[in-house]
Amino acid sequence: MSTPPAAQPSGSQGLALVEQWLALARAGNWPLPEVMEAASRLQAAGALDAAALLYQTWVGATPDPMKHVACFNWGAVLGELRRHAEAESVYRMALTLAPGFVQARLNLGHQLEHLGREEEALAEWRTVYEIDNPESLGAEPLSLRLHAFNNAARLLEQLKRYEESEALMRRSLMLDPRQTDVAQHYVHIRQKQCAWPVYDTFGEVTHNHLLMSTSLLAMLDESDDPVLQLLTSQRYVNDKLPKVTTPPLHRGRKREGKIRIGYLSGDLHMHAVGLLTAELYELHDRSKFEIHAFSWSRDDGTPLRARIKAAIDHYHPVHALTDRQAAEAIADAGIDVLVDLQGLTSGARAGILTHRGAPVQVGYLGLPATSAIPGVDWILADRFVMPPESLPYYTEKPIYLPNCYQVSDRQRFANPAPTRTEVGLPEDAFVFCAFNNNHKMSEQVWRCWMRVLRQVPRGVLWLLADNRFAQANLTRVAAEEGIAPERLIFAGRAHPADYLARFTLADLFLDTFPYNAGTTASDCLWMGTPILTRSGRTYISRMAGSLLTAVGLPDLITTTIDEYEQRAVQIGNQPARVASYKRYLAEHGRSSPLFDIPTIVRDIEREFERLALDARAKP
Repeated sequence: MSTPPAAQPSGSQGLALVEQWLALARAGNWPLPEVMEAASRLQAAGALDAAALLYQTWVGATPDPMKHVACFNWGAVLGELRRHAEAESVYRMALTLAPGFVQARLNLGHQLEHLGREEEALAEWRTVYEIDNPESLGAEPLSLRLHAFNNAARLLEQLKRYEESEALMRRSLMLDPRQTDVAQHYVHIRQKQCAWPVYDTFGEVTHNHLLMSTSLLAMLDESDDPVLQLLTSQRYVNDKLPKVTTPPLHRGRKREGKIRIGYLSGDLHMHAVGLLTAELYELHDRSKFEIHAFSWSRDDGTPLRARIKAAIDHYHPVHALTDRQAAEAIADAGIDVLVDLQGLTSGARAGILTHRGAPVQVGYLGLPATSAIPGVDWILADRFVMPPESLPYYTEKPIYLPNCYQVSDRQRFANPAPTRTEVGLPEDAFVFCAFNNNHKMSEQVWRCWMRVLRQVPRGVLWLLADNRFAQANLTRVAAEEGIAPERLIFAGRAHPADYLARFTLADLFLDTFPYNAGTTASDCLWMGTPILTRSGRTYISRMAGSLLTAVGLPDLITTTIDEYEQRAVQIGNQPARVASYKRYLAEHGRSSPLFDIPTIVRDIEREFERLALDARAKP
């Protein structure tokens, strides 16, 4: 008996069709290709539970020697339904029926990962990539082994087992050096470990291939060349974002009354963006503006998360929406100005912006660089982070704020400072600190810091202990530069209030280059500790310089590595100079334009109002 005509099951007729298919499955002699066709139609109609039941019924009733294939498909449907424990059982059933069914073993690994059983998942994938006779894997042995290598490497990276992950990436690239995504992760995992040179070539993997595979985040760490940053963004957009040819969704939508500002982000929780922007939402002028958020942020249960949600007039969760559906929600809400707080950073949903749900779409904070996203026409900036000579390297036009591009939060709370002894610092040392993430540390900057320590005999360097691999590599390079390990003091991560208190124990914060401190720089200056930075040619390499200009300490901005080194040595050997900086910040820092957040918000609103009214006036 054959499958009925190819209509999509829906309504009462659909229920009857499903019952007919289940009856065929129970009969035990329905051909597998027809079962798969029926299940596919159920999946296309969104009836995943019915598709799973159909496979379950057929597998239980048939003696067909291809049952393992049906089990594989059944497991895939259960995985899509997030019924991972059931999917595990079904994939194990498939492997009992066909022990060499590698595809089922690979998918079993994914279900085990979802169930939090990472070691078991890694073991399943290891069985595939370590197989003695790859030809036994069937028609596509290379793709199956690469699947196993790459997923094991991905999971090991998530578990911060960086050396193991990198080793598997190398083996994968030896098999197929053309894998762009693997090369991208290889570059960034070396940055996370401070494993220099980052572009370490091997086999047929060339420097050019690694460079062209570098993600935007990794490129911001690696290069101050604005052309490379622009090309990296454009490559991502061309390779990853679907081309949208339909008219902008905002067209034909009437917008009147208060100007509606929408914030687009998955980082409205305990995250650098959430920490910076909480007061921004609270200070918006509700007599003129209505504030919306379109968010897929996780609910981390923190007071910051609750505070942000309370400050938003209309919070729209878009986790379950497609990019187009989310853009339609933005258009339906009548948003005048959509502010993208993520750009191309991890977890971003740039595809939403390509549908143009709002007439004015602006990049801000999350990506201090050009995103090249079609539909993002503006970027909030100041004239320090985006001087005129940089404009050719942005697809966005600048919205210039008069003082500083960065909002921050004046409600930051710090615990009382511990003593230096309590955190493992010498009481009589000159303490340089560098609390940026380890991936921001370049070899050039690190060796510069070691030269500074050689010239400041009482100096120590207080660092963030991000991972043990980076710590080992940093300590090894320090030894090459003649710096004893006890002069490097690594601090673990801390609760925000304890982390803020740490800054008061340091004498001078040493900034990274080309990826400057952003939120960290704001925290440091808020707590009254001076920062020495180097400003380059890109937005991200000029962030700390913008903050120092706004706070009134432009003499702590340098523009070359030699000038940076000389200034650090001068300050390190002149404690009175540090005392002067700290006194200035204590007396004037929090009252400076940098922390005049109400004025910065008014400046943002004035520009948004101008752009929104211009857009409303257009036919």
